[in-house]
Amino acid sequence: MFSSETRVLVILPRELVDRARVLAGRATTSMRLSVSLQIVLRGLIEEGLRHPTDPRLLANVRRQAETVRRIRREARRPTATRAARPSATRSRSGAGS
Repeated sequence: MFSSETRVLVILPRELVDRARVLAGRATTSMRLSVSLQIVLRGLIEEGLRHPTDPRLLANVRRQAETVRRIRREARRPTATRAARPSATRSRSGAGS
């Protein structure tokens, strides 16, 4: 499709993917073209990178970086310490959905 491609694995929250799917559906309906989730995500990434100094973009990146750091810190804790703080752990299996 593109002259230079790279494949990437991205793990996203289900709510974010659901919102992107809704956007793909709305775009498909309004443009009368088939718009996939991949097309929407590529468009969102490209638009976000056009404004690399936008404070909202940087705030979002910062929030996500801090969340990843917190999750990794919690994962390194001994099991007994983690068990004492049940509110800090979340199920990643999606059983609640």
